[in-house]
Amino acid sequence: MTRVEKYMISYNYFIPLFIVFLLLSSTGIIFAEGEEIDTDIIERGRVISIERNILEPTEEYPFPGQIVKIEVTSGKYSGKVTEVYNIFSNNPTYDVKVKAGQKVILTIDEKDGQFDAAHLSDIARDFPLLGLSILFVIVLLILGGLKGLKSLISLAFTIAVIFIVLLPLILNGYNPMIITIILSAIITTVTLILVSGWQRKTWGAILGIVGGATFAGLLAFFFGKAASLTGLGSQEAQMLGYIRDYKLNFQGILFSSMLFGALGAVMDVGMSIASAIEEVHNANPIATPKELFSAGMNVGRDIMGTMSNTLILAYTGGSLPLLLILVGYQPSFLKVINLDLISSEIVRALTGSLGLFIAIPLTAAFSTWLIYQETMRKYYN
Repeated sequence: MTRVEKYMISYNYFIPLFIVFLLLSSTGIIFAEGEEIDTDIIERGRVISIERNILEPTEEYPFPGQIVKIEVTSGKYSGKVTEVYNIFSNNPTYDVKVKAGQKVILTIDEKDGQFDAAHLSDIARDFPLLGLSILFVIVLLILGGLKGLKSLISLAFTIAVIFIVLLPLILNGYNPMIITIILSAIITTVTLILVSGWQRKTWGAILGIVGGATFAGLLAFFFGKAASLTGLGSQEAQMLGYIRDYKLNFQGILFSSMLFGALGAVMDVGMSIASAIEEVHNANPIATPKELFSAGMNVGRDIMGTMSNTLILAYTGGSLPLLLILVGYQPSFLKVINLDLISSEIVRALTGSLGLFIAIPLTAAFSTWLIYQETMRKYYN
């Protein structure tokens, strides 16, 4: 046995071990069950007419609003016509102003198993969303062909993992960071194998992506702790705090969201670099590891600027109303920069970008290493 053979670790051994690690890590996760809680009866409805507009409070109707005649159009009370007192609070966030013929969502109250009253919850928006989703699928399949179909399957898998596994586990008290790192590795592996196949470049990309995303998550954890981020800076997190049935780790949820937010961009970069290195090797099979690594880094540097801007712009777009408030009221910079919400968004954007940066050399190194291992086996075995 030569020295090269003695110390060479073939990736053919590494890959099965990596898969076993993912499967063992996810054991128990797939079968985790969330706690069942009581839910309201939610049904569809249709506004028949506006019976009365209440402009000024009265003894009978103490709040401004509408008296709306509504027909229930789904569930066991389908066909039931009832009047609903639609209250206005002068807050457009919560007020649901309707008109005749509009589709709405109702909350049904029962008394002794019978219909008691209905409350107007919101406008029915699911059908337009369904139409947009169908258009998305059609365009993806037409333009992407088989690759588009594989992307669609991987997208469905990702959504299923998030809603069936990640969210129930977090609600049941599992550490959000650990769960997110494990599931990120599983999502990355399944997605890239589905889209690109069982190839050497796929595994180089997977290793670099998992490393970069994990690095982003750890940075978010350490700097978030150092900045004393509570995880309660956003309105949604504060609303979540009112749920008493679960013991939630709000800091962990914040750091978990930061990691997931960076994963998509890191996946894009990792696959691009791994593919570039593979193409260089195919064009020049005698290229040295140094040349392959340099080629990957050159591609990574070109991507780095645009992808970091992509992350920053994505986070800015999500916080645009808040930024407009800050510019409009022009509060003290010292006060603004130390707000929990602003600090959280800064940590989110910078750690995501840093994870992307780290994924570049990691992917280049792993992809080069896998090619080198196969070359050594080919010429020295």
